[in-house]
Amino acid sequence: MSKMISFDVEKIRQDFPIFNETVRGKRLTFLDSGASAQKPQVVLDTVRNAYAQTYANVHRGVHYLSQQSTELYEGARETVRAHMNAHSVDEIIFTKGATESINLVAQSFGQMALQPGDEILLSCLEHHSNIVPWQLIAERTGATVKAVPIDINGELRMDDYKKLLTDKTKIVAITHVSNAIGTVTPIREIIDIAHARDIPVLVDGSQAMPHMKVDMQALDADFYVFTGHKVFGPTGIGVLYAKQHWLEKMPPYQGGGDMINRVTFEKTTYATGHAKFEAGTPPIVQAIGLGSAIDYVNAIGFDAIAAHEQALLAYATEQISQLNNVKIIGQARHKAAIVSFTMDGIHPHDIGTIVDQAGVAVRVGHHCAQPLMDFYDVPSTVRASFALYNNREDVDALVASIKMVQEFFR
Repeated sequence: MSKMISFDVEKIRQDFPIFNETVRGKRLTFLDSGASAQKPQVVLDTVRNAYAQTYANVHRGVHYLSQQSTELYEGARETVRAHMNAHSVDEIIFTKGATESINLVAQSFGQMALQPGDEILLSCLEHHSNIVPWQLIAERTGATVKAVPIDINGELRMDDYKKLLTDKTKIVAITHVSNAIGTVTPIREIIDIAHARDIPVLVDGSQAMPHMKVDMQALDADFYVFTGHKVFGPTGIGVLYAKQHWLEKMPPYQGGGDMINRVTFEKTTYATGHAKFEAGTPPIVQAIGLGSAIDYVNAIGFDAIAAHEQALLAYATEQISQLNNVKIIGQARHKAAIVSFTMDGIHPHDIGTIVDQAGVAVRVGHHCAQPLMDFYDVPSTVRASFALYNNREDVDALVASIKMVQEFFR
């Protein structure tokens, strides 16, 4: 018999002060966690205390506050390492976000590994932050960017993926979960197929990290990135996991303090491990806050979170599918808790404006995924993205607000 998963969403909602607020006199229905998640009180308290009680710059100070701040900062790195099951803290690099993490790999790995005629393989599901950095380095090196196509359900065409891998492919960079339509890619299979040809793989895990447990030993990704603000942590903090043997080969991404071993005007030698890629004063308090956020979700448990969100996704999909002239975009067999849709003859921005009057916060636009919008021949969609603090009342509020839109445009 399977173990019963306990999940009290109403108790969890009490952890988030934002849900005490109203919007336009209405109960807040927040369905935009895919863009940025709300913060629990424990994270807010952690950030405040880090500034108010222990703040100082890290690593170089011998005084008490610097030592305390360094201990908390590096403790957050260990929290991330344990959460991701990385071999070493040296494989965990703090950045300002997933976008910087991808740019770091594109510029540093690309400078080292790419030559004219080489190929970088992406997918049609990618966020712009996992497209544009590769285009920039391709322009500098003479490499070419290619993309794995998808089918109408939003699933990768794996036969095409295998065909696109050639001796020219020097890296695969692909999303774990689509931010626009929620598709969960078969990431372990993708990695295994690439590794069979000795091709490294970068995974954009920004949308995966809030919804599922991610294990670097099980996935065997060469690089894995995520951003803190989507996993209930502060803005301005991201993570790059990178296998240590790649970090040893890759040149520094930026120069400055803390990433050096010895500096002279004739020559500079660099630090090793994560320090080589963390120039200047790091996002100290943001990292500490991220550590607190990861502790928070681990205390709830990802099995419980996933079960709750999948039930919400099923309920929302069922309810929205019954509405006239509403079309869900992306119906992959494996999805995270994201529902993206259009309404016949009504622009998504008009939909978003009207549902906002009911206190319902959704995201409208191309979701930084214009190639994906082009595939579906739509300029934009309405996206409702769910998180651990959402409930069925949120779904009901969304559906009621969509009916308001239908009534307005009747």
